[in-house]
Amino acid sequence: MKRRLLALPLLACLLLALVLGGQPGAAKPLPRPPKGFFGIAPQTELTEQDARYMRAGGIESIRLALLWSAVQPSPKAAYDWSGFDGMVEVAARAGLRVFPSVVSPPRWIARKETTLPVANAKQRRAWSAFLSAAVARYGPGGEFWAQHGGIGVNYEPAISVPVPIREWQIWNEPNFFYFAYPVSVPQYAKLVTISSKAIKAVDPGAKVVLGGFFAEPTAKGKRGMPATTYLQRLYAVPGLRSRFDGIDLHPYAVDSEELEEMTEEFHDVARENRDRPALYIGELGWGSQNNFQQVAFEQGIRGQVQQLRASYGYMLENARRLNLKASYWFSWKDVAGSCTFCDSVGLFRAGPKFRPKPAWRAFVSITGGRARP
Repeated sequence: MKRRLLALPLLACLLLALVLGGQPGAAKPLPRPPKGFFGIAPQTELTEQDARYMRAGGIESIRLALLWSAVQPSPKAAYDWSGFDGMVEVAARAGLRVFPSVVSPPRWIARKETTLPVANAKQRRAWSAFLSAAVARYGPGGEFWAQHGGIGVNYEPAISVPVPIREWQIWNEPNFFYFAYPVSVPQYAKLVTISSKAIKAVDPGAKVVLGGFFAEPTAKGKRGMPATTYLQRLYAVPGLRSRFDGIDLHPYAVDSEELEEMTEEFHDVARENRDRPALYIGELGWGSQNNFQQVAFEQGIRGQVQQLRASYGYMLENARRLNLKASYWFSWKDVAGSCTFCDSVGLFRAGPKFRPKPAWRAFVSITGGRARP
């Protein structure tokens, strides 16, 4: 009888453990992400206060547009890096890595910013020269780091730990007319080829990443192509797979389940072509307004939290299998008067002050960071 009584507490403990283990609150912790996994794609220029909040919140990387048109507005002008320098400096002082998306040819080389600069030798030479100069400036041992490393007269403290740019993204959403017109796989393949040669001639260890494909644009023909179709056709271009190291998807979706489907289908294209490139999710996000009839990417305040938690849970659980290196929430703060959901997709409300939404606290709970610096 005594042995039976001793066994009862043990049985009770086992039953309690089974019950608790089956409840949502007892879910196993998410796997540790790769270094640099948590990123932000901001809509506005990066400020020092932005960078402090990002760093405290567990963010490690920011995806920024590097505009050729801003750096070289005229053919005879010297490169003016001042605008991009400022954001790289703010990021580096906070220990944030910059992931640049190189876009926007100037008017003297192409009439429209959506034109891929590959139509003639002049365009190709100018684009290659610009990329080479960018890598020479921001890559390992680059001019920017020398200028901010305490060499010569410098009124700002030196950047004690340089954060050189080692990943270069070629264009943004080239499969969607809003950023590339006409949508053309052969033209983009040429751009990737000349870009890879220019970048790796300066930094052989740099990574070339394809340009963030919009998963399912509704436009067709010259105006749009599904990301999976676009990537499949790129793999069909002889020799192109040796010219890039990473692929990038923008899985804007109604919900996290559709995001999973988009990501798996995109990954499957690479796998079916016997390739295992680094995968990036260059933009993902849902708006906190609830105007679903106007834009499918708005889920309301609670819905934004739910979709954020579910999508990051999926990405972290599958990062190793997918070779997923980084993800970038779009965006940091709301911006009024921009795209149909850009006014509510941020983790903070619009304005200079930091007014966090519930989604920011949910994000920080996943990264293990702090809500405030």
